[in-house]
Amino acid sequence: MKDMKFSDTHQWVSPHDEEVAYIGISDYAQESLGDIVYIDTPSIGAKFKAGEQCGTIESVKTASDLFMPIDGEVIEINGLLSDQPELINDKPYETWIFKAKMLDPRQVETLKNEKQYVMFVGPD
Repeated sequence: MKDMKFSDTHQWVSPHDEEVAYIGISDYAQESLGDIVYIDTPSIGAKFKAGEQCGTIESVKTASDLFMPIDGEVIEINGLLSDQPELINDKPYETWIFKAKMLDPRQVETLKNEKQYVMFVGPD
């Protein structure tokens, strides 16, 4: 996905166009969680501010909150994840959790680029 940016809470944002972005979790996050077994996604139409909890990801190890990385309104949920949440483990950067209408597209530029994110999480 082009122009992917990362939040400090390990979500990624990939703008689809000037108004809509795909949102998922980073490889670091899925690796830390282990085998993902369930995702409690936000409701379509729900609006969140950047940093607000918008869902939960459960794995065999633990449950972790999912945070909205930008101000936005949820417009679509990835339906494949209800039956196959492990897709996030297999391809974290190709498997989006939901799409959001960005309320302020400029916020994406305040997030970390790939190089900054790698430095943030540290070496393997």
